[in-house]
Formats: sequence, structure tokens, C-alpha cells
Amino acid sequence: MLATAGGLILVTALFVGWWRSLRPSNDRDWRAEVARLATAVVAGDRVTVRNVRNFSYRSVDDFDERWEERTYDLARLEGLDLFFIDWGAPLVNHTILSWSFDDGQRLAISVEVRKRKGQKYSPWRAFFRTYELVYVAADENDVIKLRTNVRGEKVYLYRVRTSRAAARALLLDYLNAMNAIARAPLWYNALFANCTTVVRDRVVHAGGKLPLSWRFLANAYLPQLLHRRGTIDSSRPFVELKAMSYLNPRARAVRPGEDYSAIIREGLPMPPLRA
Repeated sequence: MLATAGGLILVTALFVGWWRSLRPSNDRDWRAEVARLATAVVAGDRVTVRNVRNFSYRSVDDFDERWEERTYDLARLEGLDLFFIDWGAPLVNHTILSWSFDDGQRLAISVEVRKRKGQKYSPWRAFFRTYELVYVAADENDVIKLRTNVRGEKVYLYRVRTSRAAARALLLDYLNAMNAIARAPLWYNALFANCTTVVRDRVVHAGGKLPLSWRFLANAYLPQLLHRRGTIDSSRPFVELKAMSYLNPRARAVRPGEDYSAIIREGLPMPPLRA
């Protein structure tokens, strides 16, 4: 009995030692859509973001690659939006933040698993040191349209009710985090470092407040909490707001050459940022 227990302890110790020895890397054979890391240079109100993804998709695996360098004026920041994407997992949505500027530009940032070529996502393996974490900076015609028009996932859009100063601070915090990842990669973790817990961490780090809640794990229920707190529009019942915020019919009706980002927002409560 003692020998068996000792053997089990030894095997466990070896496994823990091996697991702790695993190190994330930025140098792997990545899938095309996460092959490049976004980085940013901030000079006063001027922000230059490199490797903004703006792919054109014919299908999930058939696309034209475009990586762009874009410049944004923080003084022209006018809105902050939160997308919830129902991709078929019970209780769990994917979340994306997008900042709007009054010159028509939008910068969406999605915290995702950085998969290697041939690697598939496993919810169970995502609890362990299997995937690196990546901040995908992208045009909404890429990262949102991919989900509404190509993957056919259910996408909901909510305008965040906040101040210009808070939206600016959050964006700068995201950009700093992107630059940090480029210098020192991090593991993705389905519990502690995922698309929603990272959002909360960034909000708090930028000086905002979001209470701890089980809804950050079962984040399909997070919009109800944000509605109750007044973080998103609370002038109407949540059921009504959610129905309005469902984007797919509007997204699929956008014709070539039309402004996808403007059309998916039609009819939604879109108040500007507070001064």
C-alpha cells in the first residue's frame, strides 16, 4: 500500500514538474489568421496599430489575407461596443470589444486562442497549457462579418454606456497588453485567461469596476448583468434589447460596397460616449 501511494506521488510530482516546465512561445507554425501579432505605437492622441487583420472570406478556410497598418485619433473616439457571439457552446459566448471613431473607423479587438496549423480547439485542453493567447486587432468586416456571414454564428451587439475617458483608458490598456504579448507570450486558459475574463481584467486594470460574478464564466448570461447594472441600455426590458441586438439578418442583407459596420448598428440604441 505504501509503495503504491509512493509511486502515485512520484508520478504526480513528475507530471506537475513537466507541466510547469511548459513555456508559451511566439515562434510556432501558426494558422494564417493568427500568424501575425498586432502591436501599437501611441504618441499623444495618435495611435498606430500594425497588423490589423482585414481578411476577405469566401469560406472559413478560403480567404484573401490583408494585414494593414492603421492610424486612429483618440480625440475622435465616440463609441465602445461589446459583441457577444453564440458559437454553439452551452452557456459560453465569445466576446469582442470594438471602439468607434467619428471619422468612420472602428477597431475591434478579440482575445482568442492562437492555434497552430492543423491544431483544433478542444474546450478541455484549453484548461491546460495547450494554446497561446492572442489579441486579434481587426476590421469589423473581418472579425464580426466572419461570424455573422461565414460561420453563421449568432451575434449580438450592445453599446457600452461609459465616458470618453474610460473608453480611451481601456483601449490604451488593451494596446499595452497587445505589446506585452508580443514581447512575452502567455498561455490561454479557459478558466482564468479567456475572451471574457481578460476583458474584466483589462477593465479593472484601466480603472473601471466590474463585480466578480459566475456570469464571467457562463458568459452567455453576462448581458443580463450588464443590463441590470446599466452598463448597456436599460431603458427597455432585456428581452426586447436582446432581440433588437441580434445582428445576423442585417449583416446578411449588407450588399457589396455598403458600410457593414454602419448597417449592423441601424435601429440600435447608440448613445455617444459621455464627456
